Amino acid sequence: MKKHLISTDWKGNLEFEAEANGHRFTIDGPPEAGGDDKGPRPKPLMLVALAGCTAIDVISMLKKMRVEVSGFKVDVEGDLTEDLPAHYTKMHIIYTFTGKDLPMEKLERAIEMSREKYCGVSYMYKQAGVELTYEIKVRD
Repeated sequence: MKKHLISTDWKGNLEFEAEANGHRFTIDGPPEAGGDDKGPRPKPLMLVALAGCTAIDVISMLKKMRVEVSGFKVDVEGDLTEDLPAHYTKMHIIYTFTGKDLPMEKLERAIEMSREKYCGVSYMYKQAGVELTYEIKVRD
């Protein structure tokens, strides 16, 4: 079994420096909770993980399919509960492709392969009961 290790180092108040794959970034809380707003909160990073995982899958598959896009963006909206512990119940993924005469069936196939086979982040979220939906936008 492969293992991943990340590290977080407390810097004071609610600020932590995180290290993953040799890259460092700051996680912090909002001022109203005692933080200094020096970095993102942990829960939105869950949305970043989903966006990054599926984006890497989709662009990799499109390259293999010889589909050239001039731009690609993934946005994720998360519905967070108000009760504690606050958690996401739904995540909506918006795939936005830019390019000329993009073949919709290949875009859909790449997304489907990511969602159903390759993206471990979406797999984990589905196992936890998070509803995952998506839409595709294409721009010339």
